[in-house]
Amino acid sequence: MKIDLIGCGCGAETLTQEAASAIERAELLIGSERLLDVFGAGRPCVKAVTAEAILSAIENANVRELCVLYSGDAGFYSGARLLLPLLDGYDVAIMPGVSSAQLLAARIRRPWQDWLLCSAHGVDCDPVAAVCEGRPAFFLTGGKTGPDTLCRALTNAGLGFLAVTVGEDLGTDLERITSGTAAEFADRRFSALSVLLAEPAPRPARRVPGLPDAVFLRAEKIPMTKQEVRAAAIAKLAVRPTDVCWDIGAGTGSVSVELALQAKAVWAVERDVDAIKLAEQNREKHGAWNLRLVSGSAPEALCDLPRPDAVFVGGSGGRLPEILRAVHDANPDARICVSAISIESLHNSYNIIRELGWEAEVSQIAVSRGRKAGGLTLLLAQNPVFLITGTRP
Repeated sequence: MKIDLIGCGCGAETLTQEAASAIERAELLIGSERLLDVFGAGRPCVKAVTAEAILSAIENANVRELCVLYSGDAGFYSGARLLLPLLDGYDVAIMPGVSSAQLLAARIRRPWQDWLLCSAHGVDCDPVAAVCEGRPAFFLTGGKTGPDTLCRALTNAGLGFLAVTVGEDLGTDLERITSGTAAEFADRRFSALSVLLAEPAPRPARRVPGLPDAVFLRAEKIPMTKQEVRAAAIAKLAVRPTDVCWDIGAGTGSVSVELALQAKAVWAVERDVDAIKLAEQNREKHGAWNLRLVSGSAPEALCDLPRPDAVFVGGSGGRLPEILRAVHDANPDARICVSAISIESLHNSYNIIRELGWEAEVSQIAVSRGRKAGGLTLLLAQNPVFLITGTRP
């Protein structure tokens, strides 16, 4: 049996000649109701969407050649990737189609080679993290997640000003392309067949961790982790671009901001209302749009946060054991770093981390900074800081 996986583009008008010939030869068409309505008139058809249902239809078919129809391109967020592993032993060909990304790019006369391609159709999608990657982000939408949902998320993160373009019913007589801002589209209804293009969020040029202390807004009695300790802590956490991070006891938000400039998303917990306001100002100043601030006390405020990959504890309010256990419950494989300035905190952190099954390591950072005294430069010692890290052995 010959099986052709067909990318149907955005409709009959964008179907390739190769695909059209395959559909014409086929003795059976398998696909969604929408595609069968377009291409299956007067032909034997089976409605099936999931890989398992399609495989069942194939196994029950008594034909020499059939086509499985997919919208857009079979290699672009298509169900073909789940079906292919099930077709071992069959004679399979894939015929690409014109994707909605290609069609939108053509309509607005822009190249799409540098776009970040994302799907928000039936899968978790973080549009804020996507637009923070420094290039235009294209989103397939559908189901409960339309362009309005994505634009609300952008607006809630402070990115309501971001320029966006929505393409509705591309390739059909109902096609419409609209440009505006995320805030303008956050409460607007769009067709169920829509895509969204969002421009990149403004952010500082990417650099290694350890921003100068002077670039952060500060306030009296609100603590801030200093540059050298901050850089070392982020290095200890081995933060990756795909990581979700927590910063517990965020203070001014200096560590939170630096984590956000390195990671996918950051949740910062702080119980001091004035510190939250200051951290929000630092978030906006540095374009850390993927930083979410949570007002509350840990560990209670950690309950609804997403599963972390890396956690920094800068302040515990005397509840370090409960906090570390909450982190362990959320993800026992998370990488953790606790900042301590007293020997008692060092001792407690080290023992708890070991008790919870992490491999503990201790570093002491003692920094002296130059200070002018007349015509001389003297070194002024800063308070030593302990970094206690925990990683799964």
